[in-house]
Amino acid sequence: MPKLHVLRVFCDEGGGGGNPLGVFLDGAEVRAEDRPGIAAELGFSETVFVDDARRGGMRIFTPAVELPFAGHPVVGTAWLLGRERSTVRALRPPAGEVPVREGDGLTFAAGRPEWAPAFEFVQVESATDVETLRGPPEGMDSVGVWAWIDEGAGVIRERLFAPRYGLDEDEATGSAAITLSARLGRALEIRQGAGSRIVARPLGDGMVEIGGRVELDEVREHDV
Repeated sequence: MPKLHVLRVFCDEGGGGGNPLGVFLDGAEVRAEDRPGIAAELGFSETVFVDDARRGGMRIFTPAVELPFAGHPVVGTAWLLGRERSTVRALRPPAGEVPVREGDGLTFAAGRPEWAPAFEFVQVESATDVETLRGPPEGMDSVGVWAWIDEGAGVIRERLFAPRYGLDEDEATGSAAITLSARLGRALEIRQGAGSRIVARPLGDGMVEIGGRVELDEVREHDV
């Protein structure tokens, strides 16, 4: 019976917030045809199946679809491999090779904006406008709504709604942070959801690095 690690990724400085993530480090024990149903049953925004821990081979599923790349799954999986198995320098989801590293108490991963889902972004006047949203703007099913908290320092408030991917609202979205940082062409600190924090910065090779704090909530056996 494979073990399921439940993490929170992109936590705040005190360890609060963060986006829940399920990771099967021995994902090869789970049949490919069973994975979508397990992800839907667990209900996390993403669930990871690590097929090759040494090389960083992994697959990522939302409750509705498989994704070639997603931000908080690669950050969380890199942290967990370093804690439970051995540190890797790259992960290999279907999208391509993802460089990863640790530093300053955070875990970092880099990805390309074109790997991310097709998010739209809507800038509003103030963080209060973001806070008071009751859902996505009409007609949008995968959108990040954001406003500057401190434009000079690159701090923004964001909420992301993605019913297209089976998520009414996502707590912390690394792939969206990659896209927004690339579009704005600058480093960002993104305060998303109820209490999550993502840092992002463009690199010189077309990739954007994202980072955050990871916490382990529980380990349990999961009947597949």
